[in-house]
Amino acid sequence: MSLASALLKRLFVHKTLGIPWKDITFGRKRNPKHGKPCALLPPPLHGPAPCEFNVSHQAGLVALVGCKTEELDAELGVDIVCVNERNEGKMIEEEGFEAWIDMYAEIFSHEETFDMKYNVSPFPLLDGTIVTSEMLGRHDRCCSKGEELSVTLPDSSVRKFSSALLIDAKLRRFYTFWCYKEAYIKLDGEALLAAWIPELEFKHVRAPIPGTPARCSTHGVWGERVSDAEVWFKHVHMSGCRVEIQAFEEDFMIGVTAKERTWGSGDAGLPEVLTDFRGLHLEEDVMRVARKA
Repeated sequence: MSLASALLKRLFVHKTLGIPWKDITFGRKRNPKHGKPCALLPPPLHGPAPCEFNVSHQAGLVALVGCKTEELDAELGVDIVCVNERNEGKMIEEEGFEAWIDMYAEIFSHEETFDMKYNVSPFPLLDGTIVTSEMLGRHDRCCSKGEELSVTLPDSSVRKFSSALLIDAKLRRFYTFWCYKEAYIKLDGEALLAAWIPELEFKHVRAPIPGTPARCSTHGVWGERVSDAEVWFKHVHMSGCRVEIQAFEEDFMIGVTAKERTWGSGDAGLPEVLTDFRGLHLEEDVMRVARKA
């Protein structure tokens, strides 16, 4: 995936700025060792090239967001999460979802931690019936698998289901929080454990509805795009910063954060859609360009 990320960065710089492939080099902003990666101007010029980009890769998927800073002077961050890549199931079954969330107390605020434990986005039962938080009532406090829950549907019928479905939905929403937070951290260029991270909060978070997995004869299908979350820092709403998350296949989510550099300018200059991703074919779209450049 590191090779794919490197190729994607070069393709973006080449197509955005017209710099010959062989002359593209990269450096880091601010801190030469830990700063955010950036493209450099080719000799005899010096300094960062007039573009902004960020790359993420996870479990075989690579994504890049970028812009030409002469057209949009913004900072960008992107992160990919794969909901079922890690093996959280055993700990959650043994100690409960609350204990699992508590492991991340140094990253999330108290408000976010409570939100993740006891709130949930709408989720489907095995027959496709959608369960909302209003239907759950106090079942939203359930944080363990293996319980039998029941909800009353709008037609007054009652459905029983395993609490494992609720916990899976809460876990997906946790990864939505995680994806937003890491995308912002990558926008800023700081390490994940920077002291201010718990003061960075996300509100009105909703997990996007999954897409469908790739089959033998098809590519994976994009799921829902969600853009109504808010970014807060030290209890102040950051109106000039936007976040958006896009579901891909059943397990992937790609989060994007964008912030204009001019504080207080609002989001008028940012595009309406932040996650307008386009799939690329390695040979046709990348290697062919590299050979000709």
